Amino acid sequence: MKQITAWLALALLSGAAVQAAEKPAVTVVRDYTDIVAPADQQAYEAGMKSFNQCLHQHGFKYTWTAWVHETGDTYSYSYTSAPVPWSTFDEMDAAGKACDTAMRSSVNPHLKSETSAFMQVLPELSHMPKAVDPAPKLIEVTLFTLKPSHESSEAFMANVKKIAAAAEKSKWPYYYQFSRLIDAGDGAPDFILVSPSKSWAELGADPDPDVWKMAESVYGKADAAAMRKAINDAIKDVSSHVDSYNADLTYTASGQ
Repeated sequence: MKQITAWLALALLSGAAVQAAEKPAVTVVRDYTDIVAPADQQAYEAGMKSFNQCLHQHGFKYTWTAWVHETGDTYSYSYTSAPVPWSTFDEMDAAGKACDTAMRSSVNPHLKSETSAFMQVLPELSHMPKAVDPAPKLIEVTLFTLKPSHESSEAFMANVKKIAAAAEKSKWPYYYQFSRLIDAGDGAPDFILVSPSKSWAELGADPDPDVWKMAESVYGKADAAAMRKAINDAIKDVSSHVDSYNADLTYTASGQ
């Protein structure tokens, strides 16, 4: 099933508050991103619905949230798991085997390509509400590729962590989730930032105060400027796109 672009989502967003409170063992999200040809879009979506029906018939108990790419490659679909321990993916593999044939016959013939990756959720770099909200209508996905050095990674993470601490202290009302990419293949980014929005109007509105004014209010102008420079110096490339939640292609486990 599934180019690494629109991964995160409700899986990350809903898991953040729980992790911050309970500090559990490392949890990871898996993403699959599928790219289809325009002529195959209808058949692909029908195949995914058939695959989800098979999962329901076999009592598959793990939710996969579906996202359609609204910008960038708009014939892309992403599916994200919830944040779970690594061992859960062994259980998923076993539970999903009954529907492998459905995937290969109903979905794979309509794919141009598929990529997959794992993402380690980083609550200490994130700023999320305490309560778990339903899947947002939209998510803005920002992808960071760092310069290839240990120092770049350390500087980036340390200063992003300071921003998250400032957002928490100042009660900044704009939320986001950071994750680190694991085993994502050649050319994949290093970190992903996901910001939820309820509407296009909300997504397009500039934060007030913006992130750096917020940081200044906590650390002072000089320190905020130093943080900004350290982050910018660590980054090799950054890109972003927008995804929308797709209820029809989401697999929701019974009881969730």
